[in-house]
Amino acid sequence: MAPSIQLTSVGAGDNDDSGDLEDVRLLDSYDKHDVDDGIKRIQVRISGMTCAACSNSVEAALKSVDGVIEASVALLQNKADVVFNRNLVKDEDIKNAIEDAGFEAEILHEPGSLGPKPVGESAVVGQFTIGGMTCAACVNSVEGILKNISGVKKAVVALATSLGEVEYDPNVISKEDIVTAIEDAGFEATFVQSTSQDEIVLGVIGVCSLVDARVLENMLSGMKGVRQFRFDPLMSELNVVFDPHVLSSRSLVDGIRVVSNGKFKLHVRSPYARMASKDVSDSSTMFRLFISSLLLSIPLFFMGVICPHIPFVYSLLLWRCGPFLMGDWLKWALVSVIQFGVGKRFYVAAIRALRNGSTNMDVLVALGTTASYVYSVCALLYGALTGFWSTTYFETSAMLITFVLLGKYLECLAKGKTSDAIKKLVELTPATALLVVKDKDGRSIEEREIDSLLIQPSDILKVLPGTKIPVDAIVTRGSSYVNESMVTGESIPVLKEINASVIGGTINLHGVLHIQATKVGSDTVLSQIINLVETAQMSKAPIQKFADYVASIFVPTIVVLSLLTLLCWYTAGALGAYPEEWLPENGNHFVFALMFSISVVVIACPCALGLATPTAVMVATGVGANNGVLIKGGESLERAQMVKYVIFDKTGTLTQGKATVTVAKVFAGMDRGEFLKLVASAEASSEHPLAKAILQYARHFHFFDGSSLTNGSQNDANELKSGWLYDASDFSAIPGRGVQCVIDGKRILVGNRKLLMESGINISTEVENFVVELEESARTGILVAWDDILIGVLGVADSLKREAAVVIEGLQKMGITPVMVTGDNWRTARAVAKEVGIQDVRAEVMPAGKADVVRSFQKDGSIVAMVGDGINDSPALAAADVGMAIGAGTDIAIEAANYVLMRDNLEDVITAIDLSRKTFSRIRLNYVFAMAYNVIAVPVAAGVLFPSLGIKLPPWVAGACMALSSVSVVCSSLLLRRYRKPRLTTILEFDIVVN
Repeated sequence: MAPSIQLTSVGAGDNDDSGDLEDVRLLDSYDKHDVDDGIKRIQVRISGMTCAACSNSVEAALKSVDGVIEASVALLQNKADVVFNRNLVKDEDIKNAIEDAGFEAEILHEPGSLGPKPVGESAVVGQFTIGGMTCAACVNSVEGILKNISGVKKAVVALATSLGEVEYDPNVISKEDIVTAIEDAGFEATFVQSTSQDEIVLGVIGVCSLVDARVLENMLSGMKGVRQFRFDPLMSELNVVFDPHVLSSRSLVDGIRVVSNGKFKLHVRSPYARMASKDVSDSSTMFRLFISSLLLSIPLFFMGVICPHIPFVYSLLLWRCGPFLMGDWLKWALVSVIQFGVGKRFYVAAIRALRNGSTNMDVLVALGTTASYVYSVCALLYGALTGFWSTTYFETSAMLITFVLLGKYLECLAKGKTSDAIKKLVELTPATALLVVKDKDGRSIEEREIDSLLIQPSDILKVLPGTKIPVDAIVTRGSSYVNESMVTGESIPVLKEINASVIGGTINLHGVLHIQATKVGSDTVLSQIINLVETAQMSKAPIQKFADYVASIFVPTIVVLSLLTLLCWYTAGALGAYPEEWLPENGNHFVFALMFSISVVVIACPCALGLATPTAVMVATGVGANNGVLIKGGESLERAQMVKYVIFDKTGTLTQGKATVTVAKVFAGMDRGEFLKLVASAEASSEHPLAKAILQYARHFHFFDGSSLTNGSQNDANELKSGWLYDASDFSAIPGRGVQCVIDGKRILVGNRKLLMESGINISTEVENFVVELEESARTGILVAWDDILIGVLGVADSLKREAAVVIEGLQKMGITPVMVTGDNWRTARAVAKEVGIQDVRAEVMPAGKADVVRSFQKDGSIVAMVGDGINDSPALAAADVGMAIGAGTDIAIEAANYVLMRDNLEDVITAIDLSRKTFSRIRLNYVFAMAYNVIAVPVAAGVLFPSLGIKLPPWVAGACMALSSVSVVCSSLLLRRYRKPRLTTILEFDIVVN
């Protein structure tokens, strides 16, 4: 289930069709853990995966576990995303399944959490001390009270111990509510502990010896609420499991700091920081292995190339020591260390893969190097026994391992670059925050710096000029301009005053702000954006299925081709099909054939195919996030590049979404002020954007208050409803029509033609002509009838966004057909469409009918994108192949959309499609390179060109080619980081003439 992102509200009612007078209530927020009871989602870090075959093996192992609903493994991130039924499977079962498949697994937790907690979280059992009970009647009384409380599932009270155990749903009732209920019944109650537990990983500064470690452990042992802990002295990392109902993460950190008199300083290790350090550790390990192999291989190179030209040294190498020469002993010793010491990881990974019935690159490397090593050892032993000395190929094995490790190290570095977008987003959150501590009377008594990950809801924080806002909050004191460009993409600073909302990660520019935290941890906008980008990077594009299939048969195919190469060259030699001069010195037909066979094994590269798609998708989603375009996953990215139609909602998407009354005409013998007062009284109870526009216009006319025309806040709306308006009764909003109510005993109707015609009210030719004139000028006509007589018309306009026409033309230049769908009348719709350049218009469409419009374009198999900004667009966004939700304007839910455009700018529609096209062009190029490499390299390594051109690839050269092929694919994907948003002047092919 995708998370929801709540963005700052620019104005109310920005996401509804102004002509469609449906009473739409926007959702204030969405629960990001909107999942079914018993369903849980976790992420697991996996170590040991080297190619697509490994990730497929892990995925298959997870899906075979009874209770696992969905499992997706991301090779690049070394992570798995698993959705399962918590009633059938536990977290440890997931971990065990991965480890049984031969890989290392670690459950990833958010700070202070054992993972995502769905709405249907299992009940918590809380233990309470109950004082004042004297007999069984008291026990029955307390139990009866507890069992009748909503959210309590079971309650057992023991008189002898004065304890009560209550099983309750923490989402319905809190432990404080239970204590209050017991006390209201006349007993004393205190909370002791619960079965709920949270986990936090802390970095520790100040532990310098074993004595310090024991002191720290004693402190933790004596803290109430701490369940278990583990201190890693090497990493200086403390893992604590605690009862959140007894102890908070901040009180845990503060408690240790106070008890140790400041000796031990603790800070929260975020999952992203831990993963980054793990990535650095992996790269460092690979670098150490490469350097070790290189240092051991250099003497082999000297013995084979340099030493023969130095007589004294060469004579030492030719000195016979036992059955072998000194040079042979040295080569055997050095290569044995490389083969089984440095190269141990290849054997471990290969055995693990074969044990699970799969094959990967490690199998090929292990086969090639072992064949070379074993043959060389056998050649030495055979020479010692028979006196016939064949050439050994110890250096082949060493060079192979060295080059493969070099390729792996470069690959680690390159893959690390693909996650830069996540790192940049994480870095937006400041490491610390300034907490304002207040006494019981609300007076500030202290300001202290705390870890930003320890901020709790309702904390008062002080934000100094030039510093970042740590969490989502509301301003309680001060005013300042805030730069929100890093989150929303809007470059203009926004003024923040008391009661204004601020977003974590944005920068306070000038004044000092006091803010009250509203959303912390994973609930903040920035965390949800990071989660969305991370989820997108872990998803698989459909095109990846091709690589997965190839990976499943690649290694067995290469092994068969290698054996055929060995058989063909050996048979040809035995039959005399090629001259003896082709054989190496002191060599034979078997050795000659074996070198070709080994080259085939080690030159083939399944990794390049496996990395072609995920690296490009990972970079593209990061680039999109940096440009204000959030992409839900690889599948969305793949669909967007094939879009044929883009359907736009009108109001709030093509237009500003801020309706204003431009004209009011009375057709009855009534004063205009009286007319507007009647209309305003009728609309005062409506939540529709048009109602607010009419109220503002009427107020301006009534009070001559010019400011009312530019201020559409909720406070103004409340003022409008007081004093000067008539009392209205029997109010009702009619979806798609308008509103009706009774004033002074007479019915008043305010709405479109359909409302009046269905109510049997005649529309004169004069009124009809006036309404037609409004509609042809892209304005909406609002008809008003009182006492069944049409008394006047209001003209309402919603101005187009300045970039709308240029974006429409740009899409047409890209070969995409734009379509507009609206609930407004046909004349207004056509007028707006003509102004922006859209030919295909669908008007008078109810919100539910927008999805039908989308489906009508999909009938011929076309890929359809829908761009909307309102909750009423959700059905169409879900029905479309690519749903794009514009992120500014109101609080939005992104469950139905595939893309979220963070800025309220239509140019991002072009950016989203263009980025998708560029990404899949890069993916196709990656596949062409990966396939072409293997198709060309394998025959060359097999010696196909040797008879005619004399081209022969030694195994170590083949290994170097293999190592660099996967690096090349990753670097190709990294070129997407240079992506720049398309300039509309380029798309439109403007001819700029300089005089």
